[in-house]
Amino acid sequence: MIQLDRVNKFYGDLHALKDITFRINKGEIVGFLGPNGAGKTTTMKILNGFMPASSGSAEVAGFQADKDPLEIKRRIGYLPENVSLYMDMTVNEYLRFVARAKRVPRRELRAKVDRVAGQCGLTDVTNRLIGSLSKGYRQRVGLAQSIVSDPEVLIMDEPTTGLDPAQIVEIRNLIKSFAGEHTIILSTHILQEVSAICERVIIINDGRIVTEDSLENLTRSADKGGNVLVRVQGDIAALRKCLQQLDGVTGVRETGERAAGDEWELLVAADKDSDIRRAVAESVVGAGCGLLELRPIRLSLEEIYIQTITRNA
Repeated sequence: MIQLDRVNKFYGDLHALKDITFRINKGEIVGFLGPNGAGKTTTMKILNGFMPASSGSAEVAGFQADKDPLEIKRRIGYLPENVSLYMDMTVNEYLRFVARAKRVPRRELRAKVDRVAGQCGLTDVTNRLIGSLSKGYRQRVGLAQSIVSDPEVLIMDEPTTGLDPAQIVEIRNLIKSFAGEHTIILSTHILQEVSAICERVIIINDGRIVTEDSLENLTRSADKGGNVLVRVQGDIAALRKCLQQLDGVTGVRETGERAAGDEWELLVAADKDSDIRRAVAESVVGAGCGLLELRPIRLSLEEIYIQTITRNA
């Protein structure tokens, strides 16, 4: 459905994207993550045909972004962080306006507007002015306009910004309901959002793809060790340095939990295929510390994101 192959983008001497390659299959919901300036927005602009790549190819629904930008635009629905709504229109008027702008055939217009209003929970407010709606309902209108033409691909940028906790849950559930029917790229800084909605994660940093995997694979504990939590007793200054030098270890930090006295908890992060348990245990004893506990753990997406960005900075 979406495929980028060795895409590069230069802004003068600035090499913004560096051999970006990834594929998103039909019906997937994928989180696209990265710090500010990493290249997320540039990638999205190339995908929707707004700007060409300097080299490489970008394909959406079988069309090349540089050769068929209008065809791609017809197949993409876009929900920006700040949705442009006409406050003096009713919900029904606005959705009909957007549908016409997206060239929905006149004979299908009413049915499509009614359908997306129902999908997004807007049926009871279709005759109300958008300006009179709450922030949560306005966001629903934004979602409805993005799918009114029944696009194959949805691009969503920070879809729950400014919503209260109850509204966030509602919008997340709506987006999840689109899985299978639409292919969705979700760009957000809210990592809980990705954990709640997405099946797969792509992390970009400094113009390069640094991680691409399913959420389950990224966060699971490896059967042979992977990331481990160790509770030790003693002076950990020398131990930390020793652990950081072990093969496969990508980071060592304190968890902030301190049981009592000279007991400490350390999180030892490792490559997902590395079995570091024995080496960690030997290092603890070799440093003159007491090993009280050692167990594999499941990292949160936030911890994985921080480790990945730090490691590839």
